[in-house]
Amino acid sequence: MASSPDAPPSSSSEPLSYSSSTWTMEKVTGMHRFKIAEYKLVRAMGAGWSVRSGIFNVGGYDWSLVCHPNGTSEDTAHIFFVVFGLENDVADSVKVRVEIVFLDENGEPSRFLGDRFVQEFSRSHPRRGPAPLGRIPHLEAAQFIQNDCLTIQCTVSILKSPHVQVLKTPSVAVPPSDLHRQFGRLLEDGAGTDVTFQVGAGGGEAFSAHRCVLAARSPVFKAKFFGPMEGSSAERVKIDDIEPAAFKALLYFIYSDSLPPQMEEIDEESAVSMAQHLLVAADRYGLERLKILCEDKLCRGIDVNTVATTLAIADQHLCSQLKAACFDFVVSSRILTAVMETDGFEHLRMSCPSVVKELLKKVNS
Repeated sequence: MASSPDAPPSSSSEPLSYSSSTWTMEKVTGMHRFKIAEYKLVRAMGAGWSVRSGIFNVGGYDWSLVCHPNGTSEDTAHIFFVVFGLENDVADSVKVRVEIVFLDENGEPSRFLGDRFVQEFSRSHPRRGPAPLGRIPHLEAAQFIQNDCLTIQCTVSILKSPHVQVLKTPSVAVPPSDLHRQFGRLLEDGAGTDVTFQVGAGGGEAFSAHRCVLAARSPVFKAKFFGPMEGSSAERVKIDDIEPAAFKALLYFIYSDSLPPQMEEIDEESAVSMAQHLLVAADRYGLERLKILCEDKLCRGIDVNTVATTLAIADQHLCSQLKAACFDFVVSSRILTAVMETDGFEHLRMSCPSVVKELLKKVNS
């Protein structure tokens, strides 16, 4: 039987506490529409001539527009200017957001002609402008002049002090998931097991498990136990080509979604050997996460004695990142001679000659 997994899986998440806050800017908004009638007559008045709107109140403050339909001088006679002003004699400054735009024949504001700004107004700075709203030829070509009238819309928002509201979210302390421990006890106790694996050459070692758990975790086991494969209903399955220790670790992962803690307790050489065997088994049974965990462990265990056998496994089981790590180790360390003297390199040369050729090419480049 496999030992009970007491350590939480590496994918477990800490319980989170929740809170939220909202930043808002209190504001008062008002809109004023200023219609300039007899537009042709106004245009004939010449550069520098201006027309003034009525005074309008927004947020307790009085405002006005002064428009220069013929520019402010002969040099700017082709540009429509506007002055936006505060008419009150205020003690404190006031911050406002202003949008001044032309209205088209449907009463829709222009998207490209106009002025939009945020500014503080005070007793010493009561005006903005003259600011250009657009070129007069563009204004007339865009059909903003209707029945010899031009309408300007001014939207003013008085911006007051910002406010942050912290919202208290009611919550209940939720304990972390212990599903992996419950499944681990199920594997350890052996209650309800319906299949036994005889693993290893000769008599090997017996491991009992649950078909439904294996099928849920592995597509290969699912096809074996619940597919049309011959012997799917067998209660005993013999596996000769996997080490019992590796199969025990594979079952541990299936039930706990983590590597067995014993892999951190054994010496480095034994841990690398176990990870190599476990990677092969993970690939065989379609356990992609376990395969990646083994890749990571093997990457961190690369040395002169292990790199050749690890490279062979990486190539045979399509572990591209692990293969690249092996290449980088040999090339960067310039220790190919030492690697070639290991038994693992002879295995690599016999089983993966193309990889050896690729490795030598990288070293010599």
